Amino acid sequence: MEQKAGSPTQEFLEKVITLQQGLIARATGAEFDNTLYRNLRRELMGRADLSPMIPRVVQRCRDLAQFWDFIQPEYPTYRQRRVFLRDEFRPLIDYLESLDTTPGVTLITDALKAFDPEHVHAIWQKALARRKNDPEGAITAARTLLESVCKYILDDAGVAYSEGTELPKLWNLAAETLNLAPSQHQEEIFKSILGNCQSVVNNLAAIRNRAGDAHGRGRKQIKPKARHAELAVNLAGIMACFLVTTWKEKSVSKAKI
Repeated sequence: MEQKAGSPTQEFLEKVITLQQGLIARATGAEFDNTLYRNLRRELMGRADLSPMIPRVVQRCRDLAQFWDFIQPEYPTYRQRRVFLRDEFRPLIDYLESLDTTPGVTLITDALKAFDPEHVHAIWQKALARRKNDPEGAITAARTLLESVCKYILDDAGVAYSEGTELPKLWNLAAETLNLAPSQHQEEIFKSILGNCQSVVNNLAAIRNRAGDAHGRGRKQIKPKARHAELAVNLAGIMACFLVTTWKEKSVSKAKI
């Protein structure tokens, strides 16, 4: 999605590109201000939501002296250094360039960040970031997102499950805990909608097994495309948001009693 000029996302993207270009310049014999590097690094390291995508070289090098001590012996030629730094920054830049700020995705992001910013929200960000360039990884992250949300809710509710419990069963347990199981309702329309939710989760679990990157596969493997990953991630986000908002509503109701 094209970012509006002057938007916070666009401004941050420009800072990341400045950081990348500055490191490339320093690695190839040109100048890069050390104070600017440290300021940009500090701002980037402060973004916990981006932590899975922050280049390792930025994480490990607190200043340009440390950067030079690393890059100079590790990559002897200028070309090797350029390739390395472009590869290091690519996931983060791709993510910021394609960041989806449509109302639906924003709603999911806000709900998951409020629910658990350090783990659940980070998985959601990882799933979003991988949709374009790593469809298999995005599909795996989508399932992990749902598994994590179900487990968090079951833990908070004191409902037991085993570590090996598959996603469909986890969803079943969470749905029953939240009164979202089809069998807990009489109206046919609600039974049908909630039953379809279970079907979506079952299929997300199945597609991760067939098309995700969590298992080894044989010659006849499915190669998901970006549009398949987009669908899987969006569906997982919607399902996760449904659970989280329902859990929050019930928690608030209990607190008032």
